[in-house]
Amino acid sequence: MSTKATEKMQITTELIDQTETSLLECKVCFEKYSQQKKQRPKNLPCGHVMCLECVLSLAHPRNFKLECPFCRRACKSSETSDCLPLLHLMEILNPSVNNALVPGRKIGRGEDLATSVSQVLTFSLSFGGWGTLINPTGIAVCQRSGCVAVAHDGKKRIKLFTFNGSCIQQFGERGEAGNDIRYPTDVTVTLDGHIVVTDSGDRSVKVFDFNGRGKLVISESFCLPWGLDTMPQNDIIMTDSDAGVLYRLTADFKRGELKGVKKMCSNLCNPRKVAVSQTSGAITVIEHMMGKGPSYSSIRVKIFSADMKFISQVDSFGLSLVFPSKISASAVAFSREGHIIITDAYNQAIFCLGKPEEFPVCKPLVTQGLSYPLALTYTEDNSLIVLDSGDHSLKVYTTS
Repeated sequence: MSTKATEKMQITTELIDQTETSLLECKVCFEKYSQQKKQRPKNLPCGHVMCLECVLSLAHPRNFKLECPFCRRACKSSETSDCLPLLHLMEILNPSVNNALVPGRKIGRGEDLATSVSQVLTFSLSFGGWGTLINPTGIAVCQRSGCVAVAHDGKKRIKLFTFNGSCIQQFGERGEAGNDIRYPTDVTVTLDGHIVVTDSGDRSVKVFDFNGRGKLVISESFCLPWGLDTMPQNDIIMTDSDAGVLYRLTADFKRGELKGVKKMCSNLCNPRKVAVSQTSGAITVIEHMMGKGPSYSSIRVKIFSADMKFISQVDSFGLSLVFPSKISASAVAFSREGHIIITDAYNQAIFCLGKPEEFPVCKPLVTQGLSYPLALTYTEDNSLIVLDSGDHSLKVYTTS
């Protein structure tokens, strides 16, 4: 090796050493940053950086507030974010250290998604688009007919598509006698093929047959009916966001006869989307906590057993402890294996939170190609259909 090459190598080694000491070391605890959870570098709103463990140590246990030890600016631990330049620098200096995923990074076929999720989701098809769908809000799969129902704000509020994207039926024009839908917030399909829609326009739940004929309208003094899903017993579960109530609706859908409306839970905080496991009957609800101030927003994912016994919950801050970025769950569904799957509008991604007994795991399933995921559902063959409200389309992912 020549003298110049030796000098260059020495200079490079010194630069790397200085970088590790000056940049890749927390200036509070003097531990080296790493991709692991506790030592991940976190940005404070003031611009200073420290490891997650120091953020949690300095934060007040009740209100999670802390002062930056360098400039004394106050902030909340939930306002911190991953320092991506340092994470990328660590990956360059030590490419073998890649156990944790950086938000936005593409997931390859060889990477493990979760200890209990072995399949890899592969993008297969996209259909819909502006003009075909306008500001869509909900989707549901009809296993009986093999199609997907979409609620949107177009002239015909409900559209039925085959899984290859062909529109085979549409109905629900505003003001039309017998099948009027004003502003649909969600949709589900019963086991016997009836389409059920929450209509926030007149605060009701409306039931239609496959041809779009109105079968039943349920009002019951609802405040703001929102999320829907079908239970294994063919009952409907529904959230009332303003009332904070989870309802169970029982009916003979074929005859259009309402049998009962039962409150299953009445102390929820702005519940929106809801999902029911068709295998275990477990129920998952997304709550939206509203606080004072324009920047305050948080979500909470809450899980109940089939008999409405509370199992577990996690909020935005709790999710930030198991994944290095803020997560804002916009919709929820159960996979065929019973895993809780959420859409994340903030990271434009899909996450698996694991099964109720191992909740939350928080592993990314889809991190690219989404704009504003707002709903999701699974088909009989375990394909995942995602409603992307950002580009008014449906995107299909298959397992491999």
